[in-house]
Amino acid sequence: MSACFFYFSIINAQKSRVLKEAVPLDSIRLSDPAILADNKTGMYYMTGTGGFLWKSKDLKLWNGPYDVAKTDPKSWMGPKPMIWAAELHQFKNKYYYFATFTNRDKIIDKVDDNSIERRASHILVSDHAQGPYLPMKDDIYLPADKPTLDGTFWIDKNGKPYMIYCYEWLQNGNGTIEKIELKPDLSGSVGEGKLLFKASDSPWSREKDSNGNDKPNKVTDGPYLFKTGSGRLGMLWTSWIYDVYTQGVAYSKSGTLDGPWIQEEAPVSPPNFGHGMLFQTFEGKWLMSVHSHKKIDGKTIRIPKLFEVDLSGDKLVVLKPYFP
Repeated sequence: MSACFFYFSIINAQKSRVLKEAVPLDSIRLSDPAILADNKTGMYYMTGTGGFLWKSKDLKLWNGPYDVAKTDPKSWMGPKPMIWAAELHQFKNKYYYFATFTNRDKIIDKVDDNSIERRASHILVSDHAQGPYLPMKDDIYLPADKPTLDGTFWIDKNGKPYMIYCYEWLQNGNGTIEKIELKPDLSGSVGEGKLLFKASDSPWSREKDSNGNDKPNKVTDGPYLFKTGSGRLGMLWTSWIYDVYTQGVAYSKSGTLDGPWIQEEAPVSPPNFGHGMLFQTFEGKWLMSVHSHKKIDGKTIRIPKLFEVDLSGDKLVVLKPYFP
């Protein structure tokens, strides 16, 4: 998700306006799209990078963007944090906003001449799906000296809530996906994070080393957990095959977050689609939301896209593009 930096300015330019007329999905420029189907209101709510929310009754036409993330300017985030990869989760009659916040004015480390900014996965809360989303008691969920991103939510077989997140390759050189237990009301974390797997575990991602040799890509991006029809625990996650954004899947051999996580040999999605999540429509159809990259006038934009998926068997199968 580090590439979101280049896209953030495009998203931020929309912040001062709310569209008066509903627009189709493919006209929205949005990175890391995540959709909540909220039975309470009968509406779909879409979030992603930029701190905004879009809403729709039918997935066809969307109203927005609405600015819904209200952070504390006196916290480590600063007055105007960058907001990446937000997703909404309903839990115990409240709604939670999992997102990555970056304070570009705070440098926590320097690795190979790269200044590492203060960046962390964090959670806000609201009584309503459409927000506003406000800070909770705990200021920090994850260590202040580690850049983390793309936090998502899961309740494991032990009934405990967890945040699953990426520890960024910019500092550790080999991105990881990790878990940390959350308090029962999600207001903070419990204990320390635990490694689930590394970017280098992937059999499908690729990049070149300094000598031009192939090796696994170092990026971990966009984890999202799901259960198949057979009860198998899986995780979507994204990396790169050279310069192509690519999404794979791993399955837990134990059926718990502790794994071990077995990586599928081949990507699960078509090339140039990634950072996926799954949701069920009000009619019961399972869909995956992702974004793709496209260059227009020399600038890279990101476009949300929906795919039909089959979860009925032992594996997630991505079928075809879905057009509402």
